[in-house]
Amino acid sequence: MAEKFSLKDDLFNPTTVGRLGQYFEKAGVFDAAPFVSEVLAGMAPLELKARINWIAQVLANHLPQDFPGAAQAITSALPPPLDPTLRDDDFGHFIYAPLGVYVENHGLEDHLDRSLDLLEAVTQRFSMEFSIRAFLNRWPDETLARMDEWRNHDHYHVRRLVSEGTRPKLPWGQGIGLTTAQTLPLLDRLHSDNTRFVTRSVANHLNDITKSAPELVLERLKAWQRQGDQDAKELLWMRKHALRGLIKAGHAGAMEHLGYQPNVDVTLNNFSITPTSIARGDAVQVAVTLTTKDDAPLIVDYVIDFVKANGTLAPKVFKFKVLDAKAGKPVTLTKRHLFKDNATTFTLHPGAHRANVQVNGRIIGTQGFTLT
Repeated sequence: MAEKFSLKDDLFNPTTVGRLGQYFEKAGVFDAAPFVSEVLAGMAPLELKARINWIAQVLANHLPQDFPGAAQAITSALPPPLDPTLRDDDFGHFIYAPLGVYVENHGLEDHLDRSLDLLEAVTQRFSMEFSIRAFLNRWPDETLARMDEWRNHDHYHVRRLVSEGTRPKLPWGQGIGLTTAQTLPLLDRLHSDNTRFVTRSVANHLNDITKSAPELVLERLKAWQRQGDQDAKELLWMRKHALRGLIKAGHAGAMEHLGYQPNVDVTLNNFSITPTSIARGDAVQVAVTLTTKDDAPLIVDYVIDFVKANGTLAPKVFKFKVLDAKAGKPVTLTKRHLFKDNATTFTLHPGAHRANVQVNGRIIGTQGFTLT
């Protein structure tokens, strides 16, 4: 049996810790061997985030005890920046994440400007989106002012930090108290960036905002369309990516913005779940045939109303297909759906379930089935 993959061991191991130590040794800051030995002595039982914190703690034992001296030492030990000519998918390596935690722990209160300088440098090797949030909470005005400058930075990883670091719902990131009035002006400049790494972050940022202010996001996207500062094809990709949560939820305004009419004239010819009684761990075939009166772009999804532990139903949307339907020509779609049992993120409960066909955000048909 193959050994289960461990992300924490893939990212933080003797080789990667040794690499970090060697950078400091080559810069004349400290000898790598004692640093590596101390890190490895306490790292094995720790989970991923705890390993980052632990390495930052050990770094503090080996760096100069004054923050300006430590900041200079870190700067001198940094590897070359990530290739600034690339456009996407150059994330760097997690082994530099502890440098951001060190800056949080030792520079936040008394060394704001030097800390932001250092995060600006380190993020060109690995994103400091998590560490910058401590500064946004402690020094919001000052940090936002620096981010306003970073919007025009030569390195796209620094520009991305402006959007990613201020996301309202950054996964695994500490909460921040910024308003959209503070953050959207930053995105007004970044939305026209020429790198997908930045524009994806802008779209993800907007998707976060749609959870609380969908109309605000739609207004902003329309304004960017009118401005014409971004390539139309790239902006269309951004609009789709930013509105993906609303599209999945069937939001009529988002549908219309992307050219999908919520009230499209469509006939449901067939909708079936086979079999209609299924055991957890097995699969069904979902099949649908529909016909539109006119040519029309369609987003076809199916929505399963799952039984919860308390007996109520909770809907979950699954993608079927995005297509251009031709008037009067039936479209048949099929998909195998596995009801995976004992999943780590979702628990199945037996009982009477429902499946629904959703076209351009509107439910047009329902079929019951039983999960045992």
